[in-house]
Amino acid sequence: MQNRISIDHRVMGGVPCIAGTRIPVTTIVGLLGQGYTADDILQDYPTLSHEDILAALRFAAAAVDERELPLRMTA
Repeated sequence: MQNRISIDHRVMGGVPCIAGTRIPVTTIVGLLGQGYTADDILQDYPTLSHEDILAALRFAAAAVDERELPLRMTA
């Protein structure tokens, strides 16, 4: 995943993108969430590979996993 996702302040303002492109990870994950298949995405974005889509999903999963949740104080 590390070599497939790039974060560079000079590209898309530092938004995580598929390396070598200006396609944000959030675009890929969002399309999958809307019901697009990997094949649909590959057809719309021919510069991507199946491995790029999997890397985007792994990156998104890791980002959610790192999120800190506030503790609720109960009475």
